[in-house]
Amino acid sequence: MTARVLIVDDVPANLKLLDAKLTAEYFDVFKASSGPEALDAAKEQQPDIILLDVMMPGMDGFEVCRRLKAMPETEHIPVIMVTALDQPKDRVQGLEAGADDFLTKPLNDLALFARVRSLVRLKMVTDELRMREATGQRIGALSATSDNFLMAEPGRILVMDDRPTSLKRITETLAAEHNVTVAESQEELMQLASTGDFDLHIVSLTLQEYDGLRLCSQLRSLEATRQTPILAIVEEGDTGRLVRALDMGVNDYLVRPVERNELVARARSQLRRKRYQDYLRDKFQQGLELAITDGLTGLYNRRYMEGHLATLVDEAANTSKSVALLIFDIDYFKSVNDTYGHAAGDMVLKEFAKRISGNVRGVDLTCRLGGEEFVVVMPDTDLGFAMAVAERLRQCVASKPFVLDEEGRTLDVTVSIGIAVTEGAQDTAAKLLERADQGLYRAKRDGRNRVVAEAA
Repeated sequence: MTARVLIVDDVPANLKLLDAKLTAEYFDVFKASSGPEALDAAKEQQPDIILLDVMMPGMDGFEVCRRLKAMPETEHIPVIMVTALDQPKDRVQGLEAGADDFLTKPLNDLALFARVRSLVRLKMVTDELRMREATGQRIGALSATSDNFLMAEPGRILVMDDRPTSLKRITETLAAEHNVTVAESQEELMQLASTGDFDLHIVSLTLQEYDGLRLCSQLRSLEATRQTPILAIVEEGDTGRLVRALDMGVNDYLVRPVERNELVARARSQLRRKRYQDYLRDKFQQGLELAITDGLTGLYNRRYMEGHLATLVDEAANTSKSVALLIFDIDYFKSVNDTYGHAAGDMVLKEFAKRISGNVRGVDLTCRLGGEEFVVVMPDTDLGFAMAVAERLRQCVASKPFVLDEEGRTLDVTVSIGIAVTEGAQDTAAKLLERADQGLYRAKRDGRNRVVAEAA
């Protein structure tokens, strides 16, 4: 996997060395030698990841990272701080500034490349979700929402570590902010994780009775746990195992002995990223639903109906089963809007949709075509059954007055219905809809409040 990498260091030799190493691994490299230059380059070049030195004159790496994470154009770019500082307080300060990792010089090349690729993969997922959300906002299907809610609720964290002292330190530290569950065995871990109820998995890679890497691999392979971040615990110097873990999709890691503040900072970072991605996925799903749903009635719209109907008609062409289409038009609906107002008209449309959709089968599809026209698509339905259902629906509409407003005013409403049924392998969705529309035209021409089936 290649990526666009911005490296930031005030020492020319360091820039040249990192540039050579990354270029040899086929990364596309950009360079900056100061904090202000890094901020400008990040906005202009939009790299996939930033390797940021901490000790720089003027604006240090911590301040650069804070500013990067505060700008909308750069807040989602992963940042790895690269420095000679090796104290836990320095790592925590970097993580709290928004860094995704904190690597100490001299760098291990394998670990560096694995970490870069791991963070770039995560960024690609987030970028795709953000692009979908932006598209939804542009077409008006979604509204912008603040992300202040991301850490409002405690996280649900599942932990597996067979060292009692380490396990106690982890659970006690995290329990101050989050809900922590401990798994005693591989079977229990997978059983609990498969419920999909956790926001973070913490797994030791040095378990005595189980293979920690295999556990991480299994967590990544299951649908229920594929999107849940994994925070691995590794021994200092165990680079080989760490690189394999990052390559298989582990999101972050802690080196023993686990430092409490660093644990809190890394867990908080992973929880925030997980919730942000969940939020983007939920927004995308909402966008899909809005794109195929009528906003007033909650029924499917014409776009969805046409695709669904075409699929059913194509399937019917290969079987002996038929598809029926009922098209409805509320009689004299224009006079409802003209006499009582559009708010009353909306009340009629919503109640009409409720009566129709509540009186058809679960396999039938009820849609609003637009205006006062509605459709019911009925798979595996012959003309006789369709006529009986249409007549029942007509009576359901006419039998009880419609409430127009909160004052309790009511109005008698009737509906005209046209019906068509597929007629063999050469039939199409367009022809079926046209025949049903002809039936509707006859029903309205012949006096309204009736059901008419139109032949081809």
